[in-house]
Amino acid sequence: MEIVNSKCATLCNYEVMEHLQSVRDGKNRNKGQLATITYETLRYLENTPCKEQNSTAIANCLKDLEPYNLNKMEKLMLINTTPTTPLEIQLMVEESEERLSEEDVEKILQTLIKHFPHIEKKENEVNS
Repeated sequence: MEIVNSKCATLCNYEVMEHLQSVRDGKNRNKGQLATITYETLRYLENTPCKEQNSTAIANCLKDLEPYNLNKMEKLMLINTTPTTPLEIQLMVEESEERLSEEDVEKILQTLIKHFPHIEKKENEVNS
């Protein structure tokens, strides 16, 4: 077996979950270890923020994040983990102190809340 293109695309957790759901529901659903891996991975992903996401919200969020000059991996981390505090964003964005102002960080948080309302609910539950 030969790997033709090892970095063809990077998938967010939502895309992986969507693909695995189609594998689970498809004709290969009872293929031994594939079924186990699919089940375990879906069980994990259903306890992450991707459960509340959709492709439209992700696309719109990525579009709104463009002005901040974030690289692909930083955007991927923001989508997959949906941070709720400035500290979390600073930990995800390399050299964030030099690249982003405090205002930018707040705008990024607001962008994430706008596209993924479940973040605000999660934050309110933690504060209660």
